[in-house]
Amino acid sequence: MPGSTKTMAGLTMGGLVVVTAYTVTIGGNGWLWFAWVVLGLLTIGAMVARGT
Repeated sequence: MPGSTKTMAGLTMGGLVVVTAYTVTIGGNGWLWFAWVVLGLLTIGAMVARGT
């Protein structure tokens, strides 16, 4: 996995932790989950495009 894709995957996983913590402590926010899903799809797309 190239460096930029690895960084993107790390940010996606970090984002999941942040969104989950926010949801547990403050309550659900659909926009945060939507943004995380979009980021996840972009990460998967980058991995596929690079052939990993």
